[in-house]
Amino acid sequence: MSDDDLAHEAPTRREYVKYGGAFIGGGLLAGCTGQPDTGGTPTAASTDTAAVTETGTQTEQGSYTVEMFPVGEVEFESVPESVTTYSMAWADMVVSLGQAEKLQTDRLSGPTLFYDRFDIDYDMNWPPLWQDGGMPKEVFYEHDPDAFLIDPNLIQAWDDNWEDADVEEIESNVAPFFGCMNRRFRNEWQQEVGYPERAPSMLEAFEKVGAVLDERTRVEAWLDLHEDLQSELQSRIPDDPETPSIGLINSGSSPESGEFYVLYLEDNGYEMKPYRDLGLVEADAFAGVETGQYGLTDYETLLEVDPDLILVHWGITTGSVTFGGDGAFDAEQFREKFVAPMENDDVGSQLTAVQEGRVLPGPTAEQGPLVNAFQTELTARLFYPEEFGELDLDAPLDVSEEKQLFDRQRVADILDGNL
Repeated sequence: MSDDDLAHEAPTRREYVKYGGAFIGGGLLAGCTGQPDTGGTPTAASTDTAAVTETGTQTEQGSYTVEMFPVGEVEFESVPESVTTYSMAWADMVVSLGQAEKLQTDRLSGPTLFYDRFDIDYDMNWPPLWQDGGMPKEVFYEHDPDAFLIDPNLIQAWDDNWEDADVEEIESNVAPFFGCMNRRFRNEWQQEVGYPERAPSMLEAFEKVGAVLDERTRVEAWLDLHEDLQSELQSRIPDDPETPSIGLINSGSSPESGEFYVLYLEDNGYEMKPYRDLGLVEADAFAGVETGQYGLTDYETLLEVDPDLILVHWGITTGSVTFGGDGAFDAEQFREKFVAPMENDDVGSQLTAVQEGRVLPGPTAEQGPLVNAFQTELTARLFYPEEFGELDLDAPLDVSEEKQLFDRQRVADILDGNL
């Protein structure tokens, strides 16, 4: 398929009207104008005096551009000194680049479990972007960053008060938007705008953020670490593993009321990356099982499927502020919320995973390079404890040095800039 064919498959966000709605015009897909996708390498600025620098294409005035779906080519007057994001994954990208002090967000409590190991400090005392069922435009002015690492399509999908004119107003008066909702692609608006085909992967998005923040050397260091981790992982996965069947439920499930929200390992997007990297997609016990809206199901269906292992998506961050904790994983809180109700239910108590004590916390959905490194190791330990180390719920990230998949000191060095 040619670039022109791709360009006409989906409209830009400025042609996108409303969630699931119609489109205006038939212009080109943002970020797809016949030029190849160059990963984290910024695109050429439209000026005769442009010069390519390590940051990207830079004009005599010092500005540069970076291109990414769905926002297209975005110009930055200088390297941002402050960034606002709603996504903890995109925040983790900034943290991974050693730039945590630039973050303006209230939503970093989940990764505390991972960040405390490196004494990473960040300011969470910023007004939340999500307030009273929407994202009031005024709070974007209040943050006043140099860049919003947020997908403007997501804002318009979540808040009907936002229109293209509002996005343009914020871009004009405050800062550009540079983000992509690439965690999952279930929504109708994502399907219609071409996210499954065009959205960057976690690492591709990380390269883009690295280009924006002029951190190419740190990006390369993380890519090398990720490659080494994946190589080590693949070399140690048993040749003929007896992989248990997996029942993945969202942490929004309520075992006490018998309501469970099923997730599918085959879903694309970065939230299922640890399962894909471990080759676990085919172990999904719910593959092909009919469920209700948002994967809603009940104890009876769970028992019919009867997975060997029930994993709670986002479970490893049960101790986050979202769940009333301080950010550290709380094994007792996890048990009270998810395990005990199953044990006390007439049908739930018959589940194999419940009887064998295999209702366990799964990875969080939000992850950049740093969190993903720990979560890949965590997921490996959930399935192959003899090879990768037993999981201690009181210290879920602790593993002996000989069992580790990656060098913690190397992570610390990257964060500190000792490259």
